[in-house]
Amino acid sequence: MTPRTLPGKPYPLGATPGEGGTNFAVAAAADGVLLCLFDGNTETQVPLPERDGEVWHGFLPGVGPGQAYGYRTTGPYRPRDGVRCNPAKLLLDPYARAIEGEVRPGAEVLGYAVGDPEAPSTLDSAGHVPRSLVVPAAHDWRHPRPRRSYPDTIIYEVHVKGFTQTHPALPEDIRGTYAGLAHDAVVEHLVDLGVTAVELLPVHHFVPEAFLVDRGLTNYWGYNTIGFFAPHAGYSAAVRAGRPGGQVAEFRSMVDTLHGAGLEVILDVVFNHTAEGNHLGPTLCHRGLHNAAYYRLVPDDPRYYFDTTGVGNSLNADNPFSLRLIMDSLRYWLTEMGVDGFRFDLAPTLAREDGGFDRMAAFFDLVFQDPVISRAKLIAEPWDVGPDGYDLGRFPAQWSEWNGSYRDVMRDFWRSRDGLLDDFARRLCGSSDLFGNSGRRPTASVNLITVHDGFTLTDLVSYNEKHNEANGESNRDGNPDNRSWNCGAEGPTTDTAVLDLRARQRRAFLTTLMLSFGVPLLLGGDELGRTQRGNNNAYCQDNAISWFDWADTDKQLLEFTRRLIALRREHPVFRRRRFLTGVAAEELQWFTPSGTRMTVADWDDPGSRAVALYLDGADDPDRAEDGTPLFDDDFLILVNGWWEQLAFAIPPTRAGQSWVPVIDTYEPTGLSVAPPVVAGEHLTVRSRSLFVLRGLTT
Repeated sequence: MTPRTLPGKPYPLGATPGEGGTNFAVAAAADGVLLCLFDGNTETQVPLPERDGEVWHGFLPGVGPGQAYGYRTTGPYRPRDGVRCNPAKLLLDPYARAIEGEVRPGAEVLGYAVGDPEAPSTLDSAGHVPRSLVVPAAHDWRHPRPRRSYPDTIIYEVHVKGFTQTHPALPEDIRGTYAGLAHDAVVEHLVDLGVTAVELLPVHHFVPEAFLVDRGLTNYWGYNTIGFFAPHAGYSAAVRAGRPGGQVAEFRSMVDTLHGAGLEVILDVVFNHTAEGNHLGPTLCHRGLHNAAYYRLVPDDPRYYFDTTGVGNSLNADNPFSLRLIMDSLRYWLTEMGVDGFRFDLAPTLAREDGGFDRMAAFFDLVFQDPVISRAKLIAEPWDVGPDGYDLGRFPAQWSEWNGSYRDVMRDFWRSRDGLLDDFARRLCGSSDLFGNSGRRPTASVNLITVHDGFTLTDLVSYNEKHNEANGESNRDGNPDNRSWNCGAEGPTTDTAVLDLRARQRRAFLTTLMLSFGVPLLLGGDELGRTQRGNNNAYCQDNAISWFDWADTDKQLLEFTRRLIALRREHPVFRRRRFLTGVAAEELQWFTPSGTRMTVADWDDPGSRAVALYLDGADDPDRAEDGTPLFDDDFLILVNGWWEQLAFAIPPTRAGQSWVPVIDTYEPTGLSVAPPVVAGEHLTVRSRSLFVLRGLTT
């Protein structure tokens, strides 16, 4: 018996439970849309009775939260025209708030007949694809948002599963889950470390590529989204315990707990492509509903997809339905799921309307005008694989960007490459050359040394070459340009001289990161000495290669990192809200190791590898939000990039000022045993290290 349907409403899209039933609305370029309700494996098809433009809708009395459903479309299958309706394919709701089940790769999930991509497949896919679930409305929040300002933000990039999978304090049933991330022991680690935000690798529901499944691997990172509104079910303890849809409440509870600890939640989002791949990929959702609206098609031959992502397709950010999906998703995660911001993977793809990057693109206009999204933290990965694909420094004013130039310069400087001192200084002070000319602030630069994509910090100083053999591609995958240095031996070694040098390099990198103007991003596990055994592309390694090894942590490095982060948080002079240029440039002075002011010739000398930076914390300070001047101590940072020690002459600054050592990265603890010094005296800074001093005025 077919359930009774009422006209319902075209807005909002998705399944919206209400009094007496649920409203279903979906965008589709089709002759008809069938709503498919599931009770176990029993499918009941209900034609949606109403259509407004290309939105099909209906209200079903008696249907409520927990109902499993999907869609089928009727209409033409003409790939040459960009139309791919096929009623044999069960489709996810693009607005599904929760997803149940897995994709089982095979001919059944393909929209076309095997051997003839121009003909529709007649194989039914219902037994091979997940179901969408109706989800109840959001719950009340116990804790307010922390609402950290950008200058006060320290980001910790981490994978939900990898962070908690082996944590000994967690019960087995919540390891690798949202509930595990909210466990007291995990939250305590984050709070004690001193970071202020967690940036989670993708948690939108994703599916692994078939070629990885064939190899016995999976998509561990999660950059293969199929559900932009649904928390990934594989990270849910509730789903594991047999409660489909429980991932939604579990995710919200995790966010609430992190907020209660003063931690913001930033999501890594993948609005550049979907898991449906190229024209030969599976038909799971968007392709079968409104192919031309959701994807950029090749204009002269719309059978094919215009790909600026390297994975087969690109979302069509020039189409109202695709833009609406993105904006509705962002707003949902902010308002209903409680998150605080987003990092946009391959962000230039969202700004491609006529092919090239356009900072006036419709997506940016919509974000700027939206009263909810415009207030969130918005961070771009400012590159993709399309034409004009490296767009660092070109995003609009309210955006911050992963600073790839910062990463490259700092890696090269600390492995003693020539001609980098000027770039080192510029990146240390916020990259005004990239962001200052457009009225942006130092916090437009998200500074990073390592992230998920590449070596960990320990591997950066332990390997010259990538070692990705476990990925099954004969070590061909992954970027070969790592700008790494193994310090004298490739990989594991018992040579104490090499191990000591690696430890010093790690402390130098971390100190550089935490004392730079901008927003520091710390790769989760770098504070513990985590290694991926030289794998710089562990996207498919859901195992010990990627997981934290809580049984083997570098406690001395952890304590050093805690003290370093505390130093940054305690002193606003390291968190400047503006570039120190023009009149304000006197608050930041550069000296040679001999104690004289740096000259143009000094900066241009390709052999220069050492410099002293004076930070004035009292004259013309930044102001807090309430207008209070953020007075601070003065600091002197001595940088020695040479492989030999140098004697630095302490430069003249304030009358009667002495300098107390705070950090010496050469020391295993990072603590200096040197006595206070005054102007004119000399201080030895040992090879490849930084020395940080705090000023005292008598």
